[in-house]
Amino acid sequence: MFRVVFSTALWRGVGGIALFVALWEAASLLKLPFLRFVPAPHLLFASVLETIQTPAYWTAVYISAKRVMIGYLIGVALGVPIGLAFGVSRAFKNVFFPVFETLRPIPPLAWVPLSILLWPTMEQTVISIIFLGSFFTVVINVLGGVETVDLRYVRAALSMGATRWQVFWRVVVPATSPSIFTGMAIAMGLTWEIVVAAEMVSSIGSGQTGLGAMMWQAYVGGVIPLIITAMVSIGLAGLLFSALIWQIGGFATRWRRLV
Repeated sequence: MFRVVFSTALWRGVGGIALFVALWEAASLLKLPFLRFVPAPHLLFASVLETIQTPAYWTAVYISAKRVMIGYLIGVALGVPIGLAFGVSRAFKNVFFPVFETLRPIPPLAWVPLSILLWPTMEQTVISIIFLGSFFTVVINVLGGVETVDLRYVRAALSMGATRWQVFWRVVVPATSPSIFTGMAIAMGLTWEIVVAAEMVSSIGSGQTGLGAMMWQAYVGGVIPLIITAMVSIGLAGLLFSALIWQIGGFATRWRRLV
């Protein structure tokens, strides 16, 4: 704990944020044209304090976080084994990878119209779009990790009598685990981007809630401080969730620090 508090990297990050806020304040005082609609930090801070004390704000945070976690966990639960299967089974990859590669470049939000038709509720539509964003990201990272496994380790294990199943669990999965957690962290950041856009689209005329819906309603009402509050909330949420995954990944792959 003390190491984190007194680390140089932490205070450099704090200094960078302070410098950004100071430049923003100076630009607002100078009334620069590109910030004419954006309130100064000291005015925005008061609005943020007022907003975060309302139940509606925390309800929106909870709803968005719940959607992210459901879609993300489903994406990870399916993406990791499929990525591993692509990497270890040539036959499986030859059959299904062309379909995967055809669907992967399609932006998640392009699935919105079809998802609305496929799923009976808007809640399921939003979660399905989040799932797609995390699923494709995890699969491609896991596959890349499997393909970089040193074949000398595999051959050494086979030469010592290990079965292919043992090689998979004792060699391939541990060697791929850094790529698995990297894909999970990247997917987490992506899901927060997707949930906001999905909620903004789904909130039009449907009374949806969440940070994205809050941002859209603030835009329609011209409440700029609320827009920025929602943006900062999304950034902080993505940062905290991604940091948690990096911490879990660092603990799970702590053997890498011994190499």
